[in-house]
Amino acid sequence: MSGKLKSRSAANADSVPGGVTCDERILRDCHQLYTDPASGLISVAESVGVKLLPPRKKITVMLMGNHSAGKSSFINWYVEEHIQRTGVAIETQGFSFVTSGRKRESLTGNATLHLYPHFRPLQEFRGVSEYLSTEVCTSRQKRFSLVTFVDSPGLVDGDMKYPFDVDDVIMWLGDLCDLILVFFDPMGQALCKRTLNIVENLNERHGDRLRFYLSKADEAGGESDRQRVMMQIVQELCKRPGLNKCGFDMPTIYVPNPNKPSRCVNQIEEVCRTIEKTINQTVQNTLNSLERDCEATCEAIGDALRRDRQTGVRNRRARCKSCFFMALGFCIPLALMALLLLGTLSREALEVALGPHGTQALSLYLMPVVRLSDSLSARQQLYVCGGLVLLSFLLLLVPRFSFRTRPTLSGRQKRQLQEKLEYVQEVAKTKKKTLYEEYLRQSVSDQDMGS
Repeated sequence: MSGKLKSRSAANADSVPGGVTCDERILRDCHQLYTDPASGLISVAESVGVKLLPPRKKITVMLMGNHSAGKSSFINWYVEEHIQRTGVAIETQGFSFVTSGRKRESLTGNATLHLYPHFRPLQEFRGVSEYLSTEVCTSRQKRFSLVTFVDSPGLVDGDMKYPFDVDDVIMWLGDLCDLILVFFDPMGQALCKRTLNIVENLNERHGDRLRFYLSKADEAGGESDRQRVMMQIVQELCKRPGLNKCGFDMPTIYVPNPNKPSRCVNQIEEVCRTIEKTINQTVQNTLNSLERDCEATCEAIGDALRRDRQTGVRNRRARCKSCFFMALGFCIPLALMALLLLGTLSREALEVALGPHGTQALSLYLMPVVRLSDSLSARQQLYVCGGLVLLSFLLLLVPRFSFRTRPTLSGRQKRQLQEKLEYVQEVAKTKKKTLYEEYLRQSVSDQDMGS
C-alpha cells in the first residue's frame, strides 16, 4: 500500500458523479472506504484479524399488513411510478424488493439474492426463493434513491395457505430492516390475528422500528366511522401486553387522488418524514460506525506491532541465554581436552611453550585439579569424565527445548502494517471527518461549524 495508492483511493472517493444527494454520496463514499479491494477497511482489518461489515448504501423499509391494505399502492405513490400491482385481491404473493437503479428491470429470486447478499440466508426458508423478486426503476422522487422497499404478502386468517412460512420470514426480515411500516385496512381486515401476532412478536424485538398507520382512511366513511375503526384497532392492539404502551400513534393516510377529493385528514407526508428521519439516522450511524471501525483497526494494527516488538525482545533474551548455555556446554569438553593435552607434555616442553613464569602460574591454578585427580582412582576418574561429558550434552540440549524463539514479522510485513496504519489515520479518518462536516452543513450554518 504505497503513498500513490493512498492518494488514488482518496481521489476515487471524491470522484462521485453529480446528480446525487449529499446523504447518498456520504453513504456511497463510506461504502467505498470499506469495500475498496486494494485499500478498503475490510481488507486492512482482516490482515490483523478484525472482521468488519460494510455499511449499506440504502435503508431497508418493510411494509406489512393485511391484504388490500394499500402497501403496494403506497410504494407506487412514493416512487411516482406504477411498479407494484394493486387491487382488492392478494396481488403480492411473495416478497418484492423495490429499489432505484439505472434502468427499469425485473429480477427473479436468484438474481435478487445476488443483488442483496445480506438476504441470502432467505434460501434456508423452504419455498421462499421462488417467491422473491426485485423491481428496479429509475425514479428519483422524494428520497427513493436511498430506500429499498420490501413489499410483503398480504396477511389473512382462515384457510389461506402460503407456499412458505410467512410469519418466520417476516420476523427474519424484521431483524435486517431499518424501518417497519404496518398498514391497517379499515375495511374489515385490520383485526387480522395473523397480522396482530406478527406485530406483537416484532414489537418485542424491534419496537423502535415499528410505525402504525390507518391506510385507505378516505374509504372508511365519515369522521365518526374512522374514529370508530381506529378505536377498534387500538383496543385490539392494547389487549396485547407488548403493544400496550404510552404514546401510541396511528396517523390516517391514503393515496391522494385528484379525481376523488376527500375531506379526511391525510398524513401520508408523515410517512415520508419518518423515512427521511430514518435515512438521517442511518447516515449518522454509518459515520459513527466508520469512526469506531477506524479506531478498532488502528488499535489492532498497533497491538500487532507491539506484540512483534515484545516477541523480538523475548527472542533476543532467549538467544543470549542459549549462547550462554552452549558456551558452557562447549567449555567442559574443551577443558577436559586441555587437561589431557597438558598431562601428556613434559615440564621442559611447557617451559619452552609458556616460559618459566607461565608454567609456574599454570601449575598454581591447576594444583587443585591435580590434587583432586590424584585422590581419585582410575575408575572414579572415568566416572567423573563421563559425568562431565553428560553435563556438557545436557547444557547443549537445554537451549534447544527451553529457549525457543517465536516467529516475528519480516521487515516487509512491518512496513506494510505501518503503511496501513498511516492510511487509516491519514486517509480514512480524514475522510470521515470531511463527510461528517458535509452532513452537518446541510442543517448547521458555517458559523456554528467553526465554533
